Formats: sequence, C-alpha cells, structure tokens
Amino acid sequence: MNKRPRVWLTALTVLVDLGMAALAYYLAYELRTNVPIPTELHLAPFRVYLRQMVIHVLSVGGVFFFYRLYHMQSTSRIDLGYRIVSAVSIATLLATALSFLTLHTDQGFTRGLIIYDWALSIVLIMVGRIITRRFERYVRHQDPQRLLLVGTGQVARMILQKTISSPVGYRLVGFVGPSDGPSDVAGLPVLGTQSDLGQLIREYSVDEVIIALPDASHEDLMDLVAVCEVERAAVRIFPDLFQIMASEVAISDLDGLPMLSVRDVALRGWKRSLKRAMDLVVSAVALVLLSPFLMLIAGLVRLESPGSVFYAQERVGLDGKPFPMLKFRSMRQDAEQQSGPVWATADDPRKTRIGSILRRTSLDELPQLINVLLGEMSLVGPRPERPVFVEQFRQVVPRYMERHAEKAGMTGWAQVNGLRGDTSIVERTKYDLYYVENWSFLFDVKIMVRTVVNLLRGDRNAY
Repeated sequence: MNKRPRVWLTALTVLVDLGMAALAYYLAYELRTNVPIPTELHLAPFRVYLRQMVIHVLSVGGVFFFYRLYHMQSTSRIDLGYRIVSAVSIATLLATALSFLTLHTDQGFTRGLIIYDWALSIVLIMVGRIITRRFERYVRHQDPQRLLLVGTGQVARMILQKTISSPVGYRLVGFVGPSDGPSDVAGLPVLGTQSDLGQLIREYSVDEVIIALPDASHEDLMDLVAVCEVERAAVRIFPDLFQIMASEVAISDLDGLPMLSVRDVALRGWKRSLKRAMDLVVSAVALVLLSPFLMLIAGLVRLESPGSVFYAQERVGLDGKPFPMLKFRSMRQDAEQQSGPVWATADDPRKTRIGSILRRTSLDELPQLINVLLGEMSLVGPRPERPVFVEQFRQVVPRYMERHAEKAGMTGWAQVNGLRGDTSIVERTKYDLYYVENWSFLFDVKIMVRTVVNLLRGDRNAY
C-alpha cells in the first residue's frame, strides 16, 4: 500500500476518535442535565464546560498515541475493545486531573458527568473504529500490499489462510521454496528458490516478505533479511514458537555480562485463587440457568439410541493426572469396540444423528461444567487429551508435557484460533504453551468471549 493513503487513513482515524470523544462529552453533559442519577443536578450552560471538553479530547488523543492505537495493525475487535477501554480509562483520569490543576474552578467536576463521559467515550470511539476499519479495509483492498511468502510447509499454509482473512489487504504473489519442493501451494505458484529472492522482489514489485521457516538456521535467516533490506521490502519472520513465543524472558546482567532471565509465570497464590473463583461462580451459575436445556438434550440422547446419556472419558489434566471428563454421548454405545481409541473425523459413521448436531455446535461439551465445578477442569486452559495420545505426543512434540502445568480447560487459546479437532498437535501445543506462560484474568475473559463468538459463527473444525 502506498504511503499517502496510509497517512490519510491514520489521519481519518485520529479525527474520528477525537470527534467521538467530543460527542461523548456533550452527550454526557446532556444526560447529567436531564437524568437525575445519581442525584438531581442543575449544571451551568455548556459553554462553561468547553475548556474541560477540549482537555478531555486532547487527553484521549495523547493516550491513544502512546498506546499505539494509531499504528496500522491487524487486531481483532475484542483486542481493540480491551485497548480502547484501558486507554479511555487512563485518558479520563488524566483529563480530570488536568482540569483540576489548570481550570481553577469547581464547575464541571461532577462524578456523574465524568462517569457518563467515560462510558460514552468507550462506546462511541469503538463504533467510530468499526466504521473507519470498514473504510480502511475497502481502501486497502483497492491497493493491496504485494506479499511474498518464503516457505512452502505447514506454517506457510497457515499464514496463507491468515492473509486471506486479514483486513490489511494482501495480494500474495507466490511462494519461495526449495528446488525439489512443490511447484504450487494451494493453487499459487512457487516462483523460485531462496537464492532468487532479490530478483523476485524486484520482478514482482513485492512490498512485504514473510519468512515462514521456523526451523531455519540463524545464518539463513540473516541472509534472507539482508536481501529484503537491500531490496527495501518490509520483512517479517514467523518464529520458532517453542523458543520465542512460549518463553517469557527478561534481559538482565551479571556484573556487566548480558543474561536472559526466565520469569516464573506459574499460577500460584492469589492468581490461582482468582481463576478458581471465576470457575466456581461461572460454572455454578451456568449449570443452574442451563439445567432445563441440559435435561432436554439428555432426553433426546436417550430417545435416539440405547445407552447412557453421559460419556465419561479418561483424559489427562493438571500435572499429568487422569480424570473422567464428562460429555453428552454423541456416538453409539459400542463406538470404539472395533477400532479402539481413534480421532473423531468430519464424517465419522459412529456418530448418532443428535450426536452430529451436538458435536457441530459443541453442546456435547456442556457437562464439563460439572468437571469445572468439581475442580477437575477450568473454564479456560489447554484441552485435555486421552492418555494413549498423550503418551504418543510426549515422545515426538517438544515441551508437550509442560501444557499440563495448568488445569485442562473447556476451551483454550488454541481452540479459539481454529486449532481443534483433527488439526496439528504441534501447532496446538505452541498455543497452549503461550497460554500457560502468559495467563491473566483478562486473557481468560478474552478467550471465553471469542469462544462464544466462534460458536455463533459456526466452527468448521467442530465435529
């Protein structure tokens, strides 16, 4: 994308944010004037509050800038919402403090006005961002960035899927792969080898190169980056997530000698108590509210095929200990009598008719709320596997058992990113390790919100 449209898009976003912040302040004034909550209050004319509104608007713009909310990034609406809530909260506190220090007046400093302004700013700015992002997507797709992918393996295919759905607006010109590799990937051509990278960047006017070679040596990566820099193409590298994404490190020194310190990120003390409290409250409330619906599902399962309503399957959870994970039975009673433990597939003949619906909508997982209430599982965490599969995976997947450092979850970071069902266990492990080492309360909330959104949209990997 050319620099001039990028600058105009950023300027438009700034103007919309500031306009929405000003509108929020005005509406907050009108609400506080006309709504007697928390108490009836007669405010001065709006012109008295204009200077405070200007301080509020400038505070929003400044805080948003330092929060990097004006850098062109492809983020989900959920992530954007979190950052806007945080930034508006800080901007409101900053504006209130500056108003007290600079205006030398008691006019306008009402709790109701400040609270209304804070809430309306979040809502209106988020609405403005949704509008500007739609316009940005349209502009970017009129002039997409020309992208070249270095790599032809599974990682490159995953990045290809991400670029298709990205609002940034990419036009993937092709791949760079080994001389003895495939001639095309997902219908797009392999244009040459790594030694041809510079020529390919010039020939196809490439704007950005993504290096999808997580197992490449440091020397190879440096050579590829050097070529991109010479040809003035932006370059991004998909890292080896086992060493980078799943490692929480800080730079320190030992008497001047640089060292990397690995931060202890295990859930202990109040963090574990907070997570457990959320599990207890949410699971208990959900079981009560959903009890009529759960009884209906149980009745349908029982009517369609003989056997138990629930299916208790042994899974491996916290610290590698097995536990019985509950599900509504979605297959025949003798489903594994002939085949033994196997992965479920999209057109699995063992499923019942009601079972197919339950698995496609993930409603068969609801009884796991009981596991959560009993403390055997958590609402969010790495999805548990069967012992026979755990023994297989721990032999071939590095750091696989570290995902059992936390309780297994009904949903997880890997699952909301599309890695469920018959998908790569290596990639799922990477995402699980990232979750284990970057846990936070808001991270759990984000995953639960994305789980609900994915279920409403329909998850193609749910079978």
